[in-house]
Amino acid sequence: MKKSERIRQLDERLRAAGVLHLRDAAEHLGVSEMTVRRDLASSAHLFSYLGGYILPAGGERATTYRLDAEADAHAEAKRLAGRAAARLVEPDDTVFIDCGTTTPAMIEHLPTTGRLTVITYAMNIAARVAMRPNTSLILLGGLFHASSQTFSSEEALRSLERVGIGKAFLSAGGVHAQNGVTCSNFHEVPVKQAVLARAGTAYLVIDSSKIEKIKPAYFADISAFARIFTEMDEADGREAEALRAG
Repeated sequence: MKKSERIRQLDERLRAAGVLHLRDAAEHLGVSEMTVRRDLASSAHLFSYLGGYILPAGGERATTYRLDAEADAHAEAKRLAGRAAARLVEPDDTVFIDCGTTTPAMIEHLPTTGRLTVITYAMNIAARVAMRPNTSLILLGGLFHASSQTFSSEEALRSLERVGIGKAFLSAGGVHAQNGVTCSNFHEVPVKQAVLARAGTAYLVIDSSKIEKIKPAYFADISAFARIFTEMDEADGREAEALRAG
């Protein structure tokens, strides 16, 4: 297959999937990973490469999502969803807490006895966790993305391979019965997927306004999560069950 055809197919597949692992791209094209790397290097206007994942060039810059713009939207629903999710955390757990404006609501409800360990790549989560007693913080660093207050780097992804995660609490911008779980920022996808691969149990923490929404960056099927927390979980959880039923 000629290089131009490989790039065309890669671009087409990426548009459909949102993000691709280098290994999957090589298998799809029937070439080595090194060949795909060379194609990526010569097509920087089309592709970005981070920690083994291929993303659209400028995907993160193109998003309209900004953390400060989202913070006040559905604030009470986010507070209730975060509080409900925090109840699952035990004093000696090692947990991952994702970025966003719903997951920070978990922090004040986490246990303060024992020795809790929190892993995150989000500045707004780290700042809150750092002030808590009896809590160890592991902050995954790298390039700082101001719009979402998150970090990204290949070293962060390698760090996730060396830690144990008992429970992971992930955020999302959209949760759709057919189209899965999505977010606004492509640079978050490799971290979210690496966490899902490592975690003993993964949970989704969202306010119900995200249900049936679709954002540009796909990162998981609904089935990847043991439970979906929304503000409805403070009542009886029927919203989450209805979503799972599709």
